[in-house]
Amino acid sequence: MAVESKPVPRPVTLKDVKSSLKVRQLIDGANELMKAMGYTEHGHRHVEIVAGITRFILERLESDARYVELGMIAAHMHDIGNVINRIDHPISGAGIAFRILDGMGMPADEISPILGAIGNHEELAGAPISLMGAAVIIADKSDVHRSRVQNPILETFDIHDRVNYAVTKSRVDMDSTTKTIALKLEIDPQFATVMEYFEIFLSRMVMCRKAAQFFGYRFTLEANGTYLE
Repeated sequence: MAVESKPVPRPVTLKDVKSSLKVRQLIDGANELMKAMGYTEHGHRHVEIVAGITRFILERLESDARYVELGMIAAHMHDIGNVINRIDHPISGAGIAFRILDGMGMPADEISPILGAIGNHEELAGAPISLMGAAVIIADKSDVHRSRVQNPILETFDIHDRVNYAVTKSRVDMDSTTKTIALKLEIDPQFATVMEYFEIFLSRMVMCRKAAQFFGYRFTLEANGTYLE
């Protein structure tokens, strides 16, 4: 008598996560909370950009395709904990992500690195603990641009609004020959200075440097043609 084999479950994909109504609504809710607290955009625009940069970094590091996809899932869900509170949002976000991904049928050995990346992406209590985590850190901290500003009244901008609004162009480059990963910015001095950028982003740039060192690269910043390491 033949033994009927059980079908192998289909892997949970980034498309599955992005198309989940629950995930979309939680990201919307998280951004609404952040907007109410006066923060810049942390919604779908932000997570799409972070996921794209994460993919770029991991592919340049020659990670396998599934690991790249898991990294993009981590990036897509990294700020979901803001739906509860900004404080400790990486930890609460990891808990939310576990429940969602486990409910989708993702195995624990794939969920684990995602949770580590989400739970360690903030500079106050996090650290680069994996290639995935390091990529998410750099991708997250590199998303500075005027399109993130949610405050419609220019006269009431705080320093975070002004610095983000001042950045008209932002991109991440990687050079495998020199082992350098660079954040390149164009800053309009009419709204903020390069020094003001450092005033609020210094700790984030230090975390990016540690993340780059994790995979053997140097992190550099280019602002208006001036290189800083």
